[in-house]
Amino acid sequence: MPVAHLTDIVVSRLKQPGTYFDDHTPAFGIRIGKKRKTWIVVRGRERTRTRIGHYPAISLADARKKALVLLGSPVEREEKAPFFKDALEKFYSIHLPTLKPKSQYQIKRALDRHFVPKLKHKRLNEITHREICAITDALAPNTPSEAWHAFKDARIFFRWCVPRFVKHSPMEGLRSPTRYVPRKRVLTNTEIAKVWEAADEVGYPFGTAIQLSLLWGTRWGETISTRRAYIDEREKTITLPDTKNGTEHCFPYGLMTKAILKTIPRYNSTDLLFPGRDMATPWNGAGKAKCEFKELCDIAPWQLLDLRRTFATKLAEQKVPPHIVERLLNHKLGTLKAQGVITAVAEVYNRALYLDEMRDAIEDRWEPFLKRLLVC
Repeated sequence: MPVAHLTDIVVSRLKQPGTYFDDHTPAFGIRIGKKRKTWIVVRGRERTRTRIGHYPAISLADARKKALVLLGSPVEREEKAPFFKDALEKFYSIHLPTLKPKSQYQIKRALDRHFVPKLKHKRLNEITHREICAITDALAPNTPSEAWHAFKDARIFFRWCVPRFVKHSPMEGLRSPTRYVPRKRVLTNTEIAKVWEAADEVGYPFGTAIQLSLLWGTRWGETISTRRAYIDEREKTITLPDTKNGTEHCFPYGLMTKAILKTIPRYNSTDLLFPGRDMATPWNGAGKAKCEFKELCDIAPWQLLDLRRTFATKLAEQKVPPHIVERLLNHKLGTLKAQGVITAVAEVYNRALYLDEMRDAIEDRWEPFLKRLLVC
């Protein structure tokens, strides 16, 4: 006879007549008839079928409890589940610190913004999949990416709660209302020139940071967090000690970067290139500055991350080998899948930094390419 992982959603969708036994509780199942669904349990050597009741009058959880009693198993005393907000505080204090800082920020932001207002006073075992769907589905029409992230982050939280606080997650069996679609935006040559000229007009700090991000191909957070101590003016290299993939990233820079670095103000209280108000942390005003930047730079919608993708794509178009592009992007060795240039074995055995090849790519290909665009 068919065995299934019975959940509320699975049971509600069963239409084909027959008997389906639960893989979680042996001898317990549901019989699907033409007009009704009946909970059953099979007992004894004679394999006697006993009806427990009909679905949905009796829920899956209640039917499973009755089945355990009929089978002679003691039913575990059910304690009250904590409120959503209390469980969330424990999640923040126990699990969240194990994640990367950016992941911590994004998960906490999504849960606090979308789920806390509506679920904070509900106990975890009282939250239904319909309530979860109501929150994520409302985001889908206007902000599909936000809906996907909210769904993903809520699923992480509820999975952490099982079986710590509840036996089943209200998101079990649910699918995200939207699909994650990786961005593919690459700025055209004309758009690159417009962004550079607008950044020149805006100046320090935001405009300068945009120009350096385009010159270096670094992540925005890495650009903003750069310190003067990372810069070796003699060797013309920059070494970032702490990057997204947890490795040190050393890359060369050319004359365009050298000229820009000379224009950045020096402060006695910090060696950050882009310090915030307290001089101890990096500048954090990109959100507002980007909105104002749109008025000066009239191109199709784009994001700061698109500068890094544009850097990589345009380097490849300049016939820079794929493994050199990957080194400049600080991708881990073994992640490139292009004609076997770098394989997983390379992560262990290939320790070459390709610094000379990277310097040629920046000084002989990338910066001359940008100069040509700005002259046109």
